[in-house]
Amino acid sequence: MNIQKITTLVLALGLSACAFVSEAQQKFFRAVGTPHDPKVEIAFNRYYTYEGLVDNLQKIAKAHPELTKLESIGKSYQGRDIWTLTVTDFSKGKAEDKPAMWIDGNIHSNEIQGAEFSIYSAWYLTEMFADNEFIQELLADKTFYITPTINPDARNDFFLEPNTASSPRSGMMILDNDGDGLAGEDMMDDLNGDGSITMMIRKSPTGRFIKDPQDPRRLIQVEQDQMGEYEYIGQEGLDNDGDGRVNEDGVGYYDPNRDWGWNWQPDYVQRGALSYPFTLPENRAVMEFVMKHPNIAGAQSFHNSGGMILRGPGAEEDVSTYNRQDIQIYDAIGNKGAELIPGYRYIVVYKDLYSVFGGELDWFYGNRGIFTYSNELMTSYLYFHENAGRGNQDEQLKVDKYLTFGDAFVDWKEFEHPTFGTVEIGGFKKNFGRAHPGFLLEQDAHRNSAFTIFHAYHTPKLSVMDVKETDLGGGLKEIVATIYNERLMPTHASQDLKYKIERPDYVSISGAKVVAGFVVEDEDMKKYKEQKHSPEKIAVENIPGMSGVKVRWIVSSANNYSINVDSAKGGKASWSK
Repeated sequence: MNIQKITTLVLALGLSACAFVSEAQQKFFRAVGTPHDPKVEIAFNRYYTYEGLVDNLQKIAKAHPELTKLESIGKSYQGRDIWTLTVTDFSKGKAEDKPAMWIDGNIHSNEIQGAEFSIYSAWYLTEMFADNEFIQELLADKTFYITPTINPDARNDFFLEPNTASSPRSGMMILDNDGDGLAGEDMMDDLNGDGSITMMIRKSPTGRFIKDPQDPRRLIQVEQDQMGEYEYIGQEGLDNDGDGRVNEDGVGYYDPNRDWGWNWQPDYVQRGALSYPFTLPENRAVMEFVMKHPNIAGAQSFHNSGGMILRGPGAEEDVSTYNRQDIQIYDAIGNKGAELIPGYRYIVVYKDLYSVFGGELDWFYGNRGIFTYSNELMTSYLYFHENAGRGNQDEQLKVDKYLTFGDAFVDWKEFEHPTFGTVEIGGFKKNFGRAHPGFLLEQDAHRNSAFTIFHAYHTPKLSVMDVKETDLGGGLKEIVATIYNERLMPTHASQDLKYKIERPDYVSISGAKVVAGFVVEDEDMKKYKEQKHSPEKIAVENIPGMSGVKVRWIVSSANNYSINVDSAKGGKASWSK
């Protein structure tokens, strides 16, 4: 073949390769930190009904069978399945044999984005697995149990029925909210048919408000010596039961986050509590799942609004529940979260927010010894990188003018009301204020997921190291091994140790004839705590984070032996000679 033919062939092959690359890349160019060719395409600039969430979970499970298992852990009040997706690398061990992270969202039905954030976590872990070494190592070591919504009934009600940004907070039990002996007789009325319950105003000679000449969406209060034009009537709606109030007897007033069995208080103490702890089937399903999965070492619940990373206690009387060692771990993880998520603050519920009795966060830690956070999501900082505060009307109007271009506000329009005469109905839509606008949703979902991944990473990781043998003479040998915990969190929180919630960690030796077994309390001073029964399987009370414990055996024979560690929250580890 002459040089001209070779040159022509090389050029042709080169052009073909370029054409192939061009065809592959003309659709997208990979962004760092983002799945670049996902098997499951999910748009994270929008919200999904319960059916949409289930569809996304099913698609993830179908696309990644080697990493996921989808199961219903129970039924809601109205009979919907509560779906939980297990995510781990099943080729590297059983899910229940690894330290686990629980993630849930949407316990309050109007706090919708927690479900999307949970779905994002599942999607990101599965889609990044093929290309990201860190995610591969994480799923080899850890398990994630992800339940996007534990209030599926009222989630759909929020989307599909007339509501405010704050309703319904509960599930779908219809109770006698106004105490008149009837239940649900004065539900919300969407008078203008736009799907949102906004506000009613009307002209009045004694009104103390005028419409802002610069922005007629806004009502401003006049000075004390000036005459106004408008008065507020209240929520858009009707007085269906003739008791002089509007929309006062809708979907139940109860609070699903006051139903948990730690420091639960009755309704007259804690408004929103129901009859007894775990009255609600949704919460009961979560509780039963967690009780059956003692490997859950960390937990994250996604709520709605305020830009807060919350830890317990929920009530001041539980301060002593959290000891110094556990608080140091909480602080290390929580402060990292505040760094990862701009505009968020790491705070303590009872001290920096308000008292909560019977909260999910407290049950996870108090009853199960699980390090748990609740994140209140949407913060006004995301708008203009200023901390205007939640519900700041001036900022929200500015957002609607410059960022959502009128899509967040229902302009005032007249309506002939049967009770109040000519009124005007308008105001912010139900899906604005507490919920992220679509364009802000994905970034915040990623940052919050990064926080949960950091938390999960610091659940215990155990290894057997520094195994030493010493010949004691007389056919006896001493074997000393260090069981090291490579992460921040211990195998047992202080609450766990105090109430003996979980079994001890077990360190066993096989392939050796054991004469005696000890926990090493001080190797230098030769202080040992002997385990007289079953010395080949030593019970260790706790393996602290970023530290270790030593065990010691006296054996009469040991050639090819192995050392195995079995911890409920710390997983398994082994070493073989």
